[in-house]
Amino acid sequence: MTKEESLPTQDFIAISEIKNDVVYLKTGGLRKILLVSGINTELKSEEEQNTIFSLFQNFLNGVDFPLQLVVHSRKLNIENYLEFLDSRRLIESNELLKSGIEEYIEFIKSFVQDNAIMTKNFFIVVSYDPLISSASTGLLNSLPFIGKRDAKSEEEKSEQENIAQLNQRSEQVIASIRAVGLRAIALNNTELTELFYNLYNPETVEKKLVM
Repeated sequence: MTKEESLPTQDFIAISEIKNDVVYLKTGGLRKILLVSGINTELKSEEEQNTIFSLFQNFLNGVDFPLQLVVHSRKLNIENYLEFLDSRRLIESNELLKSGIEEYIEFIKSFVQDNAIMTKNFFIVVSYDPLISSASTGLLNSLPFIGKRDAKSEEEKSEQENIAQLNQRSEQVIASIRAVGLRAIALNNTELTELFYNLYNPETVEKKLVM
């Protein structure tokens, strides 16, 4: 076993913690993750498609800070759905309905075997990378207790200011996306934790994020 293989899994993850509905990176950067609705452009006319693309281009050109656009595709796990159908079949008293449910279950199983059912989620990752404050690493930390208390206070104040900057950027993106005809919402602590847990544990059954 190599040295890299013996390291804890956490050492390979760039995330330090999740709080205040923000992803804190080990590098000190902050990230806000927006879940974005989709548009089926195939159902739009050519004129509507051109308008959407033009508005989206204007959105990208109007952003003066880093963004990451992520499309997350995953094969849909329908085991829970099949188990739900089977439980309904067992308690159904009407033999005709019971038979219909059984046939439907077999159809779903057969369909999934021949066709991979995919689910897609669209995300925008808003970035803010604050400069490291000298108050947290410099002279104040070498002073007695009162100096360290002041440093902690300054650090907390700086953190709130950084979060405010990140939230301001996120609101700008949400408003711009709305102009394109899309809806975007910021994920909260629970949703962020669930998202990254599912990303790093793809074998688990994912809980669907609802817009």
